[in-house]
Amino acid sequence: MSLTLSDTGAAAAAPATPPRAPVLELRGICLSFPGVKALNDVALRLYPGEVHTLMGQNGAGKSTLIKVLTGVYTPDQGEILLDGRPIHPASTLDAQQLGISTVYQEVNLCPNLSVAENIFIGRYPRKWGAVDWGTMRRQAAELLKRLQIEVDVTAPLARYPLAIQQMVAISRAISVSARVLILDEPTSSLDECEVDLLFAVLRNLRAQGMAILFVTHFLDQTYAISDRITVMRNGEREGEYACSELSRLALVNKMVGAPADTGTNAADDANEAAVAPIPAGGTPFLRARGLGRKGALAPLDIDLHQGQMLGLCGLLGSGRTEAARLLFGADRADSGAIAVDGKARSFHSPRDAIAAGVGFCSEDRKHEGAILDLSVRENIALALQARGGLLRPIPLPRQQALARQYVRALGVKTASIETPIGLLSGGNQQKVLLARWLATAPKMLILDEPTRGIDVRAKQEIMDYVAALCRKGMAILFISSELPEVLRYSDRVLVMRDRKACGEYQRGALDETSVLQVIAAGEHCA
Repeated sequence: MSLTLSDTGAAAAAPATPPRAPVLELRGICLSFPGVKALNDVALRLYPGEVHTLMGQNGAGKSTLIKVLTGVYTPDQGEILLDGRPIHPASTLDAQQLGISTVYQEVNLCPNLSVAENIFIGRYPRKWGAVDWGTMRRQAAELLKRLQIEVDVTAPLARYPLAIQQMVAISRAISVSARVLILDEPTSSLDECEVDLLFAVLRNLRAQGMAILFVTHFLDQTYAISDRITVMRNGEREGEYACSELSRLALVNKMVGAPADTGTNAADDANEAAVAPIPAGGTPFLRARGLGRKGALAPLDIDLHQGQMLGLCGLLGSGRTEAARLLFGADRADSGAIAVDGKARSFHSPRDAIAAGVGFCSEDRKHEGAILDLSVRENIALALQARGGLLRPIPLPRQQALARQYVRALGVKTASIETPIGLLSGGNQQKVLLARWLATAPKMLILDEPTRGIDVRAKQEIMDYVAALCRKGMAILFISSELPEVLRYSDRVLVMRDRKACGEYQRGALDETSVLQVIAAGEHCA
């Protein structure tokens, strides 16, 4: 595999001056669902040759607005203009044919098919009634070359890392003569190098005149790639700003609706108090020695005390999730031993871990967490029902009481406990999944990227609640790609590198720079 990037210096990154007329414009968009005003008088302008970032908390209306743009929803009021002419996309295919393509957070491609097949799936070039494989592979290579990416287009997509799969998804999007490219949280699963690769591609497309709508929760990425920013709040457009004229503090304040001069000292003091640890002593609640799995994780030692939070930090692929899955019995360890409350235990499945008082919120909210078609109530009751077995169903009144209790405690924004969880924003889905495990009254909770892809306010609410659980005596294993978050909340930090432990540190012993130095140097790695 060979990757070549275009020059990412100032000349390459400079956006084209927006013309007077936008290529795509939304005016007065309104959309309602039963009991919910999802969008109210929303406006948006996208110009060719620029990256326009859409910012807002979960539930602000970003995803709903994208679905209006791509024909999934038909607005109740307002109009969409393409080159000044009204359009009415009735489906995602209709939107694509109009030149509006979308790449979503999860890469919805077929890993078993080749790169070329994924780019042209459903519209293979044909000759004499058969697939013209030669033309398809040549055109696929040309599309990737446009993005300055050179890979073997005949190889299965699964061979390549997620960043390259994102490029393939983008190539597929622009292969239909797209003029507008919508990227919905494309960086949430990428490491720093992969983000740099994606941004180089976006700068290249911007220089070619593409209008790009970029949706993200990462402030650093917003300021690294954006020309303009539209902020949404509570289903309305708060405003549109030139990126260079909007400070980060001002942006956050506009997203959450706080006054621009809001002080932070009192809040910081309160948050510091919220994460004050309970001194650990005696036997750990869970002790793992030499826990490992060939090809996934080198033998690892972990102690988890009740009333303390242990943070796992490291780059993507460092072994954080692999460790969590072994501790929960989701994967079988082939070495090592686990003790709970001083007694040897074998976790052959998650059911064994749940019985021992361990809960696990997976990083893969879509495939391993929320069951999107089930209600909030059903999702909350799921783990408790699994522990009791299918032959002992939880009575409906108890399910309803549990759901109402945790919806209220965690501030879940939902019209009803019977609302399908798939209709909730990402942050509210995450709160429901946390409630699912809290309903089992666990003594230990494993949180793998619990705040990934959700907004600043929802992150704070979830982490404040988790910190409160820790103060009350729960043992917590906390995994996050955001170093400030790990360092802020963890009583101890275990640094991972190349699926090995590089060292364990007490709170305050490391900062962001020193963590990266440990990772880079591989200090103490076995």
